Amino acid sequence: MKLSVFKTSLGENPELNIRFILPTGTKMPAHAHVTEVARIDKRFIDCGGTQRTEILCRLQTWFADDTDHRLTAGKLLKILELSASFLGEQDMEVDVEHEAPFVSLFPVDGIETQHDTLLIRLGIKHTACLAEEKCLPPALNKFKTLPSFQKSASKCC
Repeated sequence: MKLSVFKTSLGENPELNIRFILPTGTKMPAHAHVTEVARIDKRFIDCGGTQRTEILCRLQTWFADDTDHRLTAGKLLKILELSASFLGEQDMEVDVEHEAPFVSLFPVDGIETQHDTLLIRLGIKHTACLAEEKCLPPALNKFKTLPSFQKSASKCC
């Protein structure tokens, strides 16, 4: 989900408590809150030699024994507005970092209201080869033609 859409949803429901839903359907504890907002600028090269960049907004969640703690949509929106100086103007994807039981990253897939709660549904991240046209042998890439496979195989993973 793009940051602009995320912020709009928060702004439309400022009084609602936030609840994060993991991809398994399990809800994070109601007293989980966002402890960090970060801009992640990732520069990398894929296995086919192409340089790439990725920019995203990462929300780190955390909870402790403070079970009375609640994060509202309005409060999270204010935190995001304070982050504007380093998030910048680019409309980036939002993901959530959560320890469950080890630190994991989840893209924000959707937001919906349910009674007095704004449910933030988290998805699953997957790895992938970004240079399939150069790296996959024809047997594994049967739906794509790879006329340059023999030439590029030595330059690839």
